[in-house]
This record gives sequence, structure tokens and C-alpha cells, in this order.
Amino acid sequence: MIVGIGTDLANIDRIQGVLSRHGDRFKNRVFTKTEQAKASRRKDEAGTYAKRWAAKEACSKALGTGLRMGIAWRDMSVSNLSSGQPIMKVTGWAKTRLDEITPAGHEAILHVSLTDDHPWAQAYVVIEARPIS
Repeated sequence: MIVGIGTDLANIDRIQGVLSRHGDRFKNRVFTKTEQAKASRRKDEAGTYAKRWAAKEACSKALGTGLRMGIAWRDMSVSNLSSGQPIMKVTGWAKTRLDEITPAGHEAILHVSLTDDHPWAQAYVVIEARPIS
């Protein structure tokens, strides 16, 4: 069963402007070391950050909170499987919230999809509650 859906659209040029103005301060506040390492290896660093920004926003919406109620940016992170498929992990208060909305006898699965077409980056997050067998 689906227990949460979120989406967000981020402007890559806006993220580039924030990176130019605030650099490491912005990166360290919002993104995990894994996310920063991924972005630093990419030709379109701002686009990589914009997709992950959108994923964090989408995840907070799927959790039913938005970015309030104690969820920190780095409580949500995007990494990739060896196939390139993005995956979302939550820690801290985001994990606590995920556990709260997951029905008893179910496990939460987070699905994430990322895309970009300059100047836009978009993300969808779907939270599935799958019965534990």
C-alpha cells in the first residue's frame, strides 16, 4: 500500500547561484558527504545537487510533514545502486516519522525517481508499506 507521495521541482540555475554564494556552507548544511562526493564527480554539479534537493523536498512531503517538525536536510539522503538507480535513505527524525506512518506488520520501502532538463530538476518519492511475510 502507498502511505506517502511527494514531488518537487527545483531550478538548477537557482541552486548554482546558492552554490556560488554559499559554497561549502550550503553543501554541508543540506547534503551528506556521499551526496557531495557524487556531485563533485559530475560534469553538471549544480544539476546533481538540484536533483537531490528536489528529492529531499519530495521525501519530506511524502512523509506528510514538509521541512518542519524537526526533519533536517541531511536526515534524507540520495545515493545510487551500482546500476545507477537512485535510492533514498532516511535517518534521525525522518526515520522516526517514517516508522510512525508505517502500519504495524509492514516494512517501508522508499522509491525515488530523479530527472532533469535544464533549467529544471524534478524528483518523485513514493513510500510503500509492504507486508512483512
